Amino acid sequence: MMEENGQQSSDAQQPDLSLRKGNYEEESFRLHMVTWNVATADPPDDMTLLLHLNSPKSPDLYVIGLQEVYSGPLRFVSDTIFDDPWSHLLMATLAPRKYIKVSSIRMQGLLLLFFSKLEHVPFIRDIQATYTRTGIFGYWGNKGAVSVRLSFYGHMLCFLNCHLAAHMKYATERVDEFEYIMDTQTFDCKKASRIVDHRLVFWFGDLNFRIQDHGMHFVRSCINNQNYNLLWSKDQLTMMKKNEQMLQEFEEGPLDFQPTYKFDLNSNTYDSRLYRTWFGFNGKKRKPAWTDRILWRLRPKAPPSDEQDENRVGPDAKKVGHVEEDEEYPLKIRQDLYTSNMEYSISDHKPVISVFTLELRKMYETPLVRLQPFPSSTWDWIGLYKVGFTSVSEYITYTWVKDDEVAFNEEVIQVYVSKEEIPVWGGECVLCYYSSTLQCIIGISEPFKVHESKVASEEGLMPEKINGLDKTIASENFLN
Repeated sequence: MMEENGQQSSDAQQPDLSLRKGNYEEESFRLHMVTWNVATADPPDDMTLLLHLNSPKSPDLYVIGLQEVYSGPLRFVSDTIFDDPWSHLLMATLAPRKYIKVSSIRMQGLLLLFFSKLEHVPFIRDIQATYTRTGIFGYWGNKGAVSVRLSFYGHMLCFLNCHLAAHMKYATERVDEFEYIMDTQTFDCKKASRIVDHRLVFWFGDLNFRIQDHGMHFVRSCINNQNYNLLWSKDQLTMMKKNEQMLQEFEEGPLDFQPTYKFDLNSNTYDSRLYRTWFGFNGKKRKPAWTDRILWRLRPKAPPSDEQDENRVGPDAKKVGHVEEDEEYPLKIRQDLYTSNMEYSISDHKPVISVFTLELRKMYETPLVRLQPFPSSTWDWIGLYKVGFTSVSEYITYTWVKDDEVAFNEEVIQVYVSKEEIPVWGGECVLCYYSSTLQCIIGISEPFKVHESKVASEEGLMPEKINGLDKTIASENFLN
C-alpha cells in the first residue's frame, strides 16, 4: 500500500520557481568518480582501493566510466543479455553497502555505470542514457561517448564518458570529436535537451591527449622526480584550451599525479616493449601521458534578467529560468581528490579517481513511500525486492498498479499480490514503486519480513536450491 500526494509529470516534477521559495537548507553530497581504460582485461578480484571502500566517508553516488571493456563477438552477445563481468562485480561489491545501480549504458567497449545509495533513489528522476559513435566513418563504436543524464533532487546532472581518437598527432581531431558529441547528443527533456543545458556536466574518460614537444628522457625524469608541473604546459588538452571556447568552460584539478599511460602489463614500469614494424623491430616506446581525465562544467551564470524577460520565449526564456533557478536553488561543487591509482596493473592504463562534494538546496524532498504527486500510468508497477538488491531489474516479483488495484481513494492505492508469487524462502524485503512516466523508482518502503513457506521448508526447498532452480529455468528459457 502506497500513498500519493498530488500530480507530477516527466518535466513537471520540477517545482514552479515562481511559486516556491527555498524551503530547504543547503546539503552536501559526496560523489566518487572513476575512469579507467581496462584494455579488455577482466576485473580484479578486489575493488576496495578503486572504490575507497575503507574510507570513513562513504559516497552518496558512484559513477564509473570504463573504456575498452572486452567486446569480442561471443562475450558481447552474452553481455547484452546478462551483466558483463565488470558490472556484475561492481554491483556485487556495492549492494551489501546499500547502493543500487540506477542506470548504465554500454557501446561496445565503452561502459558507464551510475550507483546511488538507496535513500536517494526516489529523488533521482528523468533518467536517460544515450551514445555517440565517432569511430570509423562515424559508424564504428570503438570510439565515441556514452552518457547518463538525470535529475538529482531537481538539479540536472549529465555524465559523459568518452574514448577519443588516439596518437600524438590527432589532438585537433580529438577536440572535433568532443565538440561533435556535445552538439549532437540530445535528450527528451524540456529543461535540458542538450548536454550544455545541464546544471552540472562531468566529462571524463580516455581522452587520449598527450604530452607534446618534450622528449622521452625529460618526461621520464620529471615523473621520477615528481616535477609534474614542468610537463603541464605541453599537455595537449591544456594547450587546446587556450583557443577553444567550449574547453575553457570545463574545469580540472591539477595533474599532481603520475601520467596514467602507457605501462607494461602487470607492472608499474612505463612502456618498454619493442614494436614490430614492416622491417623488423622498432625500439621507440610510447611517451607517458595523462590520457585519462575527469573534468566538470558548472553551467555559466546567465546575466541578470529585466522586466521584459518575462515575455521571452524559446532559448531566451530558458535562460531566464536558469537565472531564477540559480538564485533560489544554488549548486556548488568542490573537488576533494584527483589522483591515479598505481595499485592496479591489469591494463596499460592506470585508473583515475576523483572525489567531489556537491553542495545544493533540494528542489523537493518527500518521505519514502509517501510519493510526491504524479500522474500514475497503466504501466506503473510495484516490485518486491530483496534488501540489498543491486538494480531496478532485480525484482523478485511485481504487480501492475492499475491491473491489480483493489482499493483506491484520494490518498491511498492498495494493490493485490498473489501469495504464489511471493518467495517461498522468506527474508527481508522492500517494495518499490516504479513510475513509467518518470522512468525511475519514486517510492521505497521500509524493510519488512517475508516469512518462509512451511511447505517449502518441509519439502526441503532451501534458498540455495531455489536460486539454482531459478538459474536453470532462466538458462533454459534463454536457450529455447
